[in-house]
Amino acid sequence: MSANANVEPFIVKDCALLNTATGKKAQNLREMRDQLLVVSLGSIYHHFWGGLLRHRFDDPQYNNDFAEWVRYALQDSILAERLSIIDPAACADLESLRQELLEVMEQRLDETEMITWAELDMQFHFVSSQILVFDTGETIGAPEQLVEAVSKMSVGSLFYHFIDARRRSPEMTDDFRSWLRACSDRYEDLCSQLASVDPYFAPLVELRTELANLFAHYFRGVSK
Repeated sequence: MSANANVEPFIVKDCALLNTATGKKAQNLREMRDQLLVVSLGSIYHHFWGGLLRHRFDDPQYNNDFAEWVRYALQDSILAERLSIIDPAACADLESLRQELLEVMEQRLDETEMITWAELDMQFHFVSSQILVFDTGETIGAPEQLVEAVSKMSVGSLFYHFIDARRRSPEMTDDFRSWLRACSDRYEDLCSQLASVDPYFAPLVELRTELANLFAHYFRGVSK
């Protein structure tokens, strides 16, 4: 197993999402389907992943905005459940996620004879996001320092390095795995454990705890 002494430290970034209106909206499922055919991938990204960084005082029942709107604006609990179990982390890319959304909606349209309309004040407005990245001034010099560093990361840092990194990377790899592999091939087992963590179905604060525990367990075992 080889180690690379020339690897740069892990530079910790933070981020926020700047939301912009697309001008596209839907008042029923057919309109939702039609808009999904042409809306930008950035909008699909926002409506699945953006909620993780959104400040909420309640515990949302649905993980994406599409499922939530279908449930409360169209009163379609069956479709809402089908949409809620779509895992964007399991899709190869955002275009694949678009196609899965469309397939689920097309199936529901085939099943229903009547089209339910949302009230005017409950239309679905498609929003897109631009990510704003900030330098925190913090670095991680060695892999074992991930235990403490991750436990103290802001949710914005966690989102940027563990979730948004997959969108930026051709291999759909988070920044932790990319850095660990650059450090040494001895961390392949740890990278495999990180790859098995699904970042979608839990709040970011819970994801932070899960990752910190994973790193702690790994490096405790290595040090024995």
